[in-house]
Amino acid sequence: MSGPARWLVRRLALSVLVVFGASTLAFFALHLVPGDPVRTMLGPTMSSPELVAQVRHDLGFDRPLVVQYGMFLGRLLQGDLGTSYQHQSPVSELLTTQLGSTVELALAGFVIAFVAALALAIATAGRRPAVRRLSSLLELAATSSPSFWVGVLLLSLFSFRLRIFPIAGEGGPGALVLPAVTLALGMVGVFAQVMRDGMERALEEPFVLSARARGTGETRIRVRHALRHTMVQMVTLAGWSVGSLLTGAVIIETVFSRQGVGRILATAIENRDLPVVTGTVVVSALVFALINLAVDGLYRVLDPRVREVTA
Repeated sequence: MSGPARWLVRRLALSVLVVFGASTLAFFALHLVPGDPVRTMLGPTMSSPELVAQVRHDLGFDRPLVVQYGMFLGRLLQGDLGTSYQHQSPVSELLTTQLGSTVELALAGFVIAFVAALALAIATAGRRPAVRRLSSLLELAATSSPSFWVGVLLLSLFSFRLRIFPIAGEGGPGALVLPAVTLALGMVGVFAQVMRDGMERALEEPFVLSARARGTGETRIRVRHALRHTMVQMVTLAGWSVGSLLTGAVIIETVFSRQGVGRILATAIENRDLPVVTGTVVVSALVFALINLAVDGLYRVLDPRVREVTA
C-alpha cells in the first residue's frame, strides 16, 4: 500500500473512532443525568403511572442500559439516529431541515473573522510596539467577550435603537449580519495573532529583503509575498475553528431566535429529547472529523515536508 493510501486509511480509522467516542460519551452522559426523560416529555398533566410505564416500555427505557446502548449502536451503524420524542419525527430529517441555516451562519462568521483578521495582520505586522499592543488589546477583548453578551449588545444598538437590522428570526441577508458578526468576534483575535506572527517571520526572510532591494512597495510585499507563508498555519487553524463555530451556533441561534441545529439542540437538552441530543452530537462529530480530514489533506499538499514525515 502506498504512503498516501496508508495515510488515508489511518485518518479514516481515526475519524471513525472520533465519531464512535463522541456518540458513546453523549449516550452515557445523557442517561446518567438525573431526571426522567419520559415524565419531562409527557409533562406534569399526563404523567400517570400507567402512561409513564407504557411510554417507557415503548422507548426501551425499561431495559438495561447496556442493552439500550447496543440498540443505539445498531441503529447508528444503519444510519438511523432515532426518532425525536418531542417532534415525533426522524432525527435525521429534523437535523437536515435545520442544517442549512447553521452552515450559512458558520460560513458567514468564518468569512468575516478571516477578512477582519487578515486586515489586522497586514496593518500591524512588523509595526511599532505601540501599534502591536493596541491591536493585541483589541483582539484580546474580542476573543474574551462572551457571545451571549455581545449578541445582546449588538441587538440593543443596531436593532432596537438604530433599527438597521431585523430584531430576530429569519429576515433575508440583513438578519444574518449581527449573528455572523457575533460568531466571528470570538475567532478574530486568534486568527489575527496567527497571521501576524507568520507574516512577521516571513518579513525577516531573505526573499523579502531581496524584494525590498528591487524597490517593491511594502504593501505589495505583505500581500503578495509574506501573506502566503501564513496560509499553512491558517489551514490548520480552520480545522480547529469548526468546533468553535458549532459551539457558538448553539448560543447565537438562541439569542437571535434563528432556526438551526444549535437552537434545536438547546431545546432538546431542556426537554431531555435524548435522540435529538445524541443525533446532533454524532452529526457534529462527523462534520468535525470530515473537515479535519480535508484540512490534513490540504496541509499535505501545501507543505511537502508533512508528506515526508507521515509517509
